[in-house]
Amino acid sequence: MKAVQITSYGAADVLRVNEVDRPAPGAGEVLVSVEASSVNGHDVIIRAGEMKMVSGRRFPIGTGLDFAGTVAATGADVEGYRAGDRVWGMVHPRQRHTTAGAAEYVVVSADRIAHAPAGLSPVDAASLVVTGATALIALRDSVHLAGGERILVRGAAGGVGTAAVQLARAMGGHVTALARGHHAQLLTGLGADEVRDYGSTTSDQIGPFDVIVDTVGTELNCYRSRLGKGGRMVTVGLSASALAAIAASSVYGARRIRTFSANPGSAVLRDLAKHVTSGALRPVVHSVYPLADIAAAHEAFERGGAVGKHVVAVSA
Repeated sequence: MKAVQITSYGAADVLRVNEVDRPAPGAGEVLVSVEASSVNGHDVIIRAGEMKMVSGRRFPIGTGLDFAGTVAATGADVEGYRAGDRVWGMVHPRQRHTTAGAAEYVVVSADRIAHAPAGLSPVDAASLVVTGATALIALRDSVHLAGGERILVRGAAGGVGTAAVQLARAMGGHVTALARGHHAQLLTGLGADEVRDYGSTTSDQIGPFDVIVDTVGTELNCYRSRLGKGGRMVTVGLSASALAAIAASSVYGARRIRTFSANPGSAVLRDLAKHVTSGALRPVVHSVYPLADIAAAHEAFERGGAVGKHVVAVSA
């Protein structure tokens, strides 16, 4: 089978599409025939060598955190799935993989997949796995958004941002989206009550907010100051400076800056599917690349400025 592998740490040109043996599922595992995967920050960070304590120094290393496709086979003790079922899921982000979601087949534990929403194409499904799950965990489990609360989504045009705008609206929040001004029509269509241009809007010109969801990871203290009484903030844009700001914010108690490791299992994916089925959440895909051009997809991700997700079509 074809699988994208990291051959050494570095820029996108270290990615190779190699021929490898097709894996077989063990007990409690499922073999998925992958139709699409997407490019996530985790993939780029691993490839660049910024998480060597997790990925190690032995090559090759698989890439592709998420996937959508069909069940090809199941191992012993797997219930609820059979060959031909359409599924979506993700590999474990803290485990080392020689092949991962950007491959023709992937083996994962059955508790890391769920049935994909009916009517959603593999490309659309792959675009929502990590972004949708991250936004759902942030809003529901981290900051506990309640109906009627004022929420700011910073970096609203990105993958997590577009999902967060939609889910926040579905949860009854009054949504302010901060993004490039020319994305206003799209974000309003996704459910934003107000769109502010980050190029001409400073943090002290907006708010106060009950909830802030940040996907950028910069100027965190400035935005934290825009929380009202009882406000909560979470960031998913992690960097060295962001981690320092998160640690320093602990003195503010409930108004500190929160973060979390998005590592969704089947339960979160099933909940996410309900939001898709209800019409509350729809995919936003910026571009689709064939598997052979995954290096170009990584480069596009690193350039930034995308609206939604870069997706890799594994099967034609």
